[in-house]
Amino acid sequence: MEIVALVYLYLNNKRRRRQTRRRVWVHHMNQGPFGEFHRLLQELRLDEGRFQWYFRLSTAQFDDLLSRIGARITHQDTNYRRSISAAERLSVCLRYLATGDSYRTIATSYRVGVSTVAIIIPEVLTAIWDGLVEDFMAVPSAEDWRSIAEEFHQRWNFPNCCGAVDGKHVILKVPPNLGSQLHNYKGPFSVVLLAVVDALGRFRVIDVGDYGRTSDGGILANSTLGQALRCGTLNLPPDHPLPGAEQRGPQPHVFVADEAFPLRRNMMRPFPGRALTPERRIFNYRLSRARLVVEDTFGLLFAQWRLFRRLVDVRPEVLEKFVKTTCLLHNFIRSSASEAPVEEAVATAEEPLRGLGRLAANNFSREAYAVRETFMAHFTAEGAVTQQPAE
Repeated sequence: MEIVALVYLYLNNKRRRRQTRRRVWVHHMNQGPFGEFHRLLQELRLDEGRFQWYFRLSTAQFDDLLSRIGARITHQDTNYRRSISAAERLSVCLRYLATGDSYRTIATSYRVGVSTVAIIIPEVLTAIWDGLVEDFMAVPSAEDWRSIAEEFHQRWNFPNCCGAVDGKHVILKVPPNLGSQLHNYKGPFSVVLLAVVDALGRFRVIDVGDYGRTSDGGILANSTLGQALRCGTLNLPPDHPLPGAEQRGPQPHVFVADEAFPLRRNMMRPFPGRALTPERRIFNYRLSRARLVVEDTFGLLFAQWRLFRRLVDVRPEVLEKFVKTTCLLHNFIRSSASEAPVEEAVATAEEPLRGLGRLAANNFSREAYAVRETFMAHFTAEGAVTQQPAE
């Protein structure tokens, strides 16, 4: 009898606890919606500065983004529950990207389940990519590349330049059964982001997802950019003479990169070494000045989305969505707001994304060598600018 009585008391107490939780839930529902989205965010809309700090977007940008992807992330109400609104889903995703907090922390703030957050974030990332990529990161045409080259000449005094190239390792917490693939031989576990940035600090071509263990030469060779350059399918404009240097003949349109990248006909890297001739020092100065735009852009990306300051604890395919979407949002923000020029932006925080190191052997063709020599001669003669080092 005592055992039966104990079982009865246990079941009765369990039923009472369940009824208490139900009464608390009903009380909250009667009080109206709760959680950060329904309480705090209504106040944030009254303060533009705090709203932008919280989401990394202004209220106008948030509303514009919601209007573009709202239909893609809207779910239907059922007889058993009310669906989470599109605005709240977007808020959850942006807050995660802005802070890098755990799913559990975001779920607690927004009063939703952890599994719900784990579903919402990849879904919204996919919607942002599908809804914005054609407008803010479309594949450049030959005319687009020509426009980028003109901007590089005007802003950075480097003619026939279609973009600055750089790559970084994005560090993540290694998932089970993938350690050997993601392990970067220089230390951490990572996936690789390779990007081409235009003169205004916008991402034009990105390649994400190569494993950190890939060999130095394989990172560029396996990337979309490397394959397109090798096959000639990047739609670059035809060769064109450098300004005021018609006597030097038509020159190819090129990308500028640091010493980690190989010298190619369409990719310029600096001269190696320290004991350089004055002409080579001038070339390195002009190339480095144009290339800094990609370093500044990576710095801005890191400073804005603090997700990259943490050890990202997601699967590699989800991390790829994070990186691609933040690059796309970077373009969206720069295109919809008047910001300071890239050259005035200073990234003071420590670097979150590690450099790639050398990407290929330092072997190059005679044609690539001749192109670099032509640019060097142009920079020391008719293409000289006042701020470059004296010979």
